[in-house]
Amino acid sequence: LSVGAKMGCFTFIKVMMILFNLAIFLSGGTLLGVGIWVKVDGESFLKIFGTLSSSILQVVNVAYLLIVIGAILLVIGFLGCYGAQKESKCLLMMFFSVVLIIFIAEVAAAVVALVFTGLAETLLTGLVTPLLKEKYGADEAFTQIWNITMTEVHCCGLNNYTDFNNSYYFDMHHGYPRQCCDMQEPCNSTMAAEMALGYHHSCHPHPCGCPVQGCFKQILEEIRTNAGVAGGVAAGIAALEIAAMAVSMYLYCRLDEK
Repeated sequence: LSVGAKMGCFTFIKVMMILFNLAIFLSGGTLLGVGIWVKVDGESFLKIFGTLSSSILQVVNVAYLLIVIGAILLVIGFLGCYGAQKESKCLLMMFFSVVLIIFIAEVAAAVVALVFTGLAETLLTGLVTPLLKEKYGADEAFTQIWNITMTEVHCCGLNNYTDFNNSYYFDMHHGYPRQCCDMQEPCNSTMAAEMALGYHHSCHPHPCGCPVQGCFKQILEEIRTNAGVAGGVAAGIAALEIAAMAVSMYLYCRLDEK
């Protein structure tokens, strides 16, 4: 290519880099602002957009998630946009490094999720089951989160209904949460066991699906069911990240020639 063509290509890619990262920067700022709004005044947010959850703690968790994602996007967008506009090798290299770290983390998380599912279940069982026994029914926010999860996912406990054996809730109510018996009360050990195996009369036919399994198994099943969509989204994000790193490295190298 002639010098003029090379400069034209460089300018075009530089402008695209600026616009793309400007969009990321604005998106990050929006998410950060919404996250702060939800954190500071979650009730007003729910009044405007509807009651998305009956758990205030869930709203707080969503706020933290939005704040973290928004802050990351702000940093990435700033480094890419300002680095390209100022033709700063330092900022472009920082942009490349941040995106590369995120890309590696995503790949590592995917590998762990695929290879160490059994290990993850074992670790979660060791961490979550004692909390269920101790806090479910005693801590209002913790109880609300699990009630919503078990109702929406149609599951019971982390592994199954036995997670509530010898728990605070079982000692107080002499039974299991109604989600373990497909919202039927009282939920005793016989009915919970039948529901877990799908032998109860209400399971045939059942609109939501039987048996009532543990939430970890149900969530894994949902992920497997939607693996195609999740994989497509993940592949699209990975492709964007690779393209962003390639463009930033191209600009970085072309600055030496300039």
